[in-house]
Amino acid sequence: MSAAKNAIGDDYSLSRVPQSARKSLWSITIIRVGAFATISQFILGATMGYGMTFTDALIATFFGSIILQAVGFLLGYIGVREGLSTSLLTRWAGFGKHGGTIFSIIIAISCIGWFGVQNTIFANGLVEASNGKLPLIPAMFLTGLSVTFLVIFGFKLLSITAAIAVPAFLLAVSAGVFSVFRETSLSELFSAAPAGEPLSIGVASTMIAGGFIVGAIITPDISRFARSGKDVFWMTTIGLIIGELGINMIAVLLALAARTNDVVSIMVQASGIIAALVVVFSTIKINNVNLYAASLSVTSIFDSVFNVRLGRAKVTLVIGIIGTVLSAIGILNYFIDFLVVLGVLVPPVAGIIIIDYFILKTSRQVLDESRERGELPSVAGRLSPITIIAWAAGFLVGYFVTWGIPSLNALFVSGIIYYIGGLVVRTRSVAIS
Repeated sequence: MSAAKNAIGDDYSLSRVPQSARKSLWSITIIRVGAFATISQFILGATMGYGMTFTDALIATFFGSIILQAVGFLLGYIGVREGLSTSLLTRWAGFGKHGGTIFSIIIAISCIGWFGVQNTIFANGLVEASNGKLPLIPAMFLTGLSVTFLVIFGFKLLSITAAIAVPAFLLAVSAGVFSVFRETSLSELFSAAPAGEPLSIGVASTMIAGGFIVGAIITPDISRFARSGKDVFWMTTIGLIIGELGINMIAVLLALAARTNDVVSIMVQASGIIAALVVVFSTIKINNVNLYAASLSVTSIFDSVFNVRLGRAKVTLVIGIIGTVLSAIGILNYFIDFLVVLGVLVPPVAGIIIIDYFILKTSRQVLDESRERGELPSVAGRLSPITIIAWAAGFLVGYFVTWGIPSLNALFVSGIIYYIGGLVVRTRSVAIS
């Protein structure tokens, strides 16, 4: 790939990331922390603090975080080893060309949809901060197109944006904590009863794991730029400690102190309007990741289905405009339930990829050989009936079974069924030969 092409942000969307293009631990970690340290995470923590004690919230966050760490690290390790995005990786990890295309479509629709939803949150925050002086529709176009512009230039600008936004977010949150602790002792908050309806540890753990499971599954989109598996481990671990455990528990404490789950109100009460604005602006980091993942998926779709290699920067511009327009006309308000269903389709994919890559190793030989040449395998596998059955079973369990953590249930079921099916096929093949 030419330097000129990569300069406009193509980011090796349809090829392996070469070792010469790998980034520092800081560059990948700051993006990961930024994906967690957002207003959405703050809302989740405040919701837990409104319905749980600090101890129960800590237990729930810990269990949910363990799940995210396991999934994120395993898939992230595959990403750094192969230098491939999640959408490309699926072609040689159980799904084949056509299954990988289906997955890419799901990720593209899901991420574009959530980009629009987050854009609405971002714009509403600006409207509130301006006391209504900035109309909502212009605010939506301002926020949506600003994020689109940043993502056009790829990984480098994602890292720079996160390097600015993450410290600002953490400072704003720290100011809020300092303000609260001047008026309320920490020991009082640790033992304080929640102000709202009780929330169980099981439900809260599900909220934690389910809230970022798609983000964990698209970890290879970022980890492919890492230099080693060790860097991926620290990226996922630091991201969870700061962005999940840290931000979540701070939001829990603030909700217990303020006796409300209204995030903006909490920050205004604790730190003033400037800090509240910083928290609102944190949306830009997660929307960067949403749009980036969507652009990688769309380029993979066109390459797989139409054999057309689109530039990721141009794709980003188009889908960014689409997501912005959808949020502005309000259509996404009617599709959130649909986006949630799409989210249930994603966790089973992780189970299949992990089993295929680490245990069954159906495509490891062609991946290893092509990796030595710095190329993609010349041929992708087929979508097998076993993959379809495992994927469908995982989805049905995740959607209909309410016991435990649905996303984790879906991941385990799909992985187990795929493993058993793979062993059966392998045994039959040996018997026939």
